Amino acid sequence: MAETTRKLANGATRIDFATDPSRYRHWKLAVDGEVATLTMDVDEKAGLYEGYELKLNSYDLGVDIELADALQRLRFEHPSVKVILMRSGKPRVFCAGANIRMLAGAAHADKVNFCKFTNETRNGIEDSSEFSGQKTICVVTGSCAGGGYELALAADHIMLVDDGSSTVSLPELPLLAVLPGTGGLTRVTDKRKVRRDHADVFCTTEEGIKGKRAVDWRLVDEIVPNTKLDDVVKQRAQDFTKKSDRPASAKGIALTPLKRTFSDKGIEYSALSVDYNRAGRIATITLRGPDTPPPADAPAMIAFGADFWPLRLARELDDAILDIRTNELELAAIVFKSAGEPEQVLAYDAFLETNKTNWLAREIRLYWKRVLKRLDVTSRSLVAIVEPGSCFAGTLAEIVLAADRSYMLIGQLNGGNLPPAVIALSEANFGAYPMPNGLSRLESRFLDDKASLDAARSKIGEVLDAEAAEEAGLVTFAFDDIDWDDEIRIFLEERTKFSPDSLTGMEANLRFGGPETMESKIFARLTAWQNWIFQRPNAVGEEGALRRYGTGQKAVFDMRRV
Repeated sequence: MAETTRKLANGATRIDFATDPSRYRHWKLAVDGEVATLTMDVDEKAGLYEGYELKLNSYDLGVDIELADALQRLRFEHPSVKVILMRSGKPRVFCAGANIRMLAGAAHADKVNFCKFTNETRNGIEDSSEFSGQKTICVVTGSCAGGGYELALAADHIMLVDDGSSTVSLPELPLLAVLPGTGGLTRVTDKRKVRRDHADVFCTTEEGIKGKRAVDWRLVDEIVPNTKLDDVVKQRAQDFTKKSDRPASAKGIALTPLKRTFSDKGIEYSALSVDYNRAGRIATITLRGPDTPPPADAPAMIAFGADFWPLRLARELDDAILDIRTNELELAAIVFKSAGEPEQVLAYDAFLETNKTNWLAREIRLYWKRVLKRLDVTSRSLVAIVEPGSCFAGTLAEIVLAADRSYMLIGQLNGGNLPPAVIALSEANFGAYPMPNGLSRLESRFLDDKASLDAARSKIGEVLDAEAAEEAGLVTFAFDDIDWDDEIRIFLEERTKFSPDSLTGMEANLRFGGPETMESKIFARLTAWQNWIFQRPNAVGEEGALRRYGTGQKAVFDMRRV
């Protein structure tokens, strides 16, 4: 069994996104002062599923789970690292991309979740460069094809060995009848500014581009003779360290293993619970607010390490979202609830704002941004229930704003003694956590409605009851206890009976109004088309390109353009 799977007591196998360097099978991580080297050396025999070998540094989801973990550890455990060198541990090949046998044999949902997670990992590389000052240099030796080149595209700088055989390519269309689904087309045009006609040639050429043409067409940043490679890599690393603001002498924190207990009914974490209602096709995630006030200062925060409440909750929520997305395909909706004191959540937001120049506070905020974006692109109906005793305030209020529907109780339930439901905003709701479209969730909610956005800003720090929250546009509906149970029950019963495909399409369209960014293109336009193409017989049919690749038989295409 691969290191990224977990056996439960009932015999079920689940993909597990929690790992650590001692369990890596595919990557080697070495840190030398301000420079870290991530070496891709994929274990052919350690595929996530049976039926294929990961030859030529090809990868599956298990390889990318390790990569995501390594990148996360470089941000939190090694704050002094300013440059990441990404290299291959195999001769004559950098990376052959996503494993074709894996793609040909995987269920459709597995292919889509694979593309989504790898997109998020590559977006994280770019986020680290822009906001954490951790730059990435990709050193390409040998063939760099498909998803391998898409990995290189996420870097700040691509170096290609000029040895007459090293190439970069996106051969998915001519070879496999699919698209480079982890951002390849979009990064070629929007990030590297490759001319459209050159990109057309590049994306329809199986053998790829090498040497001077690769530089002239902006596919790579420089070519380097093999004899000078080590010296030039060292010099480029030094050049990029000078552009970083990461603290040279800071000591990192250990990302200790998550505290999780799995059962047939859900998962129990230290700061949240996941409960499955499989008959109703619903998962309920209950977030728990902090038990204690924030620490006195940044050194005290660092002393807490991974147990610092905002970081602990972010890690657990991230893991829970990934688990539901990948392992609970029958669940139609995620219902979010919370429990705790809103004032305490606001106090932690204020602490992070006051200490935002501290490296750890910055990384925690950036991590919350990535977790909330992961929620935005999750193909489940998202529902927020704001009840007595809830603590949807500040950062946690982002979950209400991310939801497709939100319900808030007016007053108290009969016989209840918990404090009435409230919502509160903080500065964090006005730019700290942008969506893939580049806007805050409030800006996305109030598109072209500056008056409503300004009115919401004027309420920062106020504790709003249900009627005030509905009037301010922060929740969809506010109901009293007479209608409360029935309204939510009817909505969920209706929602879980709609076509999952139609809901995914509707929700993805409605969540990302406003401007289009490279990131929203990757998740909306490119991923949507790749999702569709992966269902077409030209790609995955018995005579399709994915199934016939490597057999010596040509694919048989339905030649009608649709």
